[in-house]
Amino acid sequence: MHQPLAATYTPGTAPAADTAVFLHGLGGWTDNWAALIDQLRGSVHCLALDLPGYGRSAPPPDGLVTVEGQSAAVAAHLDRAGHRRIHLVGNSLGGLTALHIAAHRPELVASLTLLAPVLPALPSPQALRAALLALPGAPRLYARLLADQSPDRQLDDLYRLIYADPTRVRPEVRAAEARERLRRSELPYAGGMLPAGMRAVVRTSLRRGAASPWHQAGRITAPTLLVYGREDRLVPFRLAPRAYAAFRDARLLTLPDTGHVAMQERPAPVAAALRALIAETGRASVPVPVA
Repeated sequence: MHQPLAATYTPGTAPAADTAVFLHGLGGWTDNWAALIDQLRGSVHCLALDLPGYGRSAPPPDGLVTVEGQSAAVAAHLDRAGHRRIHLVGNSLGGLTALHIAAHRPELVASLTLLAPVLPALPSPQALRAALLALPGAPRLYARLLADQSPDRQLDDLYRLIYADPTRVRPEVRAAEARERLRRSELPYAGGMLPAGMRAVVRTSLRRGAASPWHQAGRITAPTLLVYGREDRLVPFRLAPRAYAAFRDARLLTLPDTGHVAMQERPAPVAAALRALIAETGRASVPVPVA
């Protein structure tokens, strides 16, 4: 039995509007989607979920983070709430989770939007350094390194990694992130979640044949929007053409001067592309009034 996930629900102005569901990346939370949801406000119902062990969602009962487990938890949450034919949106690890759901639960997904999904590829130097967190003993070393850094330094390092231009981070966004990181630092399981998530990415990247995300992408029939930032330091931009060719029904949005979190750096063009995708698929989802 999967535990309910923490959620932020922003209703659209029309009760019969479609529903978009948003899945954050590794170490993220529902607020990562706030700028994009603000752009979409009114046109669709927006449901942002905290993946198990992140944000305000409890960790998996067995403590094991896997893409399959994250996907099952999200699908179970949607099933309990009565959601059907939603527009599923995921970033980074959340993109990998969304891809898995679309491949294995196609009846749930009317359209799929993936922003910098961590599909298997030769990693960038920055991604390779992040992947070292998956090694045995890395969580303890990571905890010691964080203990030696001020909260401001931690945020500076994070924004340099995921933004093309960290000066774009608005003061209120940084303040909210600082408060959330402080809250999470007091949770007994929090220190292990980032390494656990990285191990999930590495394990998935090593899969071959039918279990490979690239193979699963070819099974997806839902119309798919792929969003890549040209200055992404974690997911190489060179993957964009390969991803576009891998999906049966794909659209590709590439954004200059944009890093790993296009929904935060460039919410307006991402929202425009997502609205166009939803309009193209027609009225697809069954709206429900609660998250």
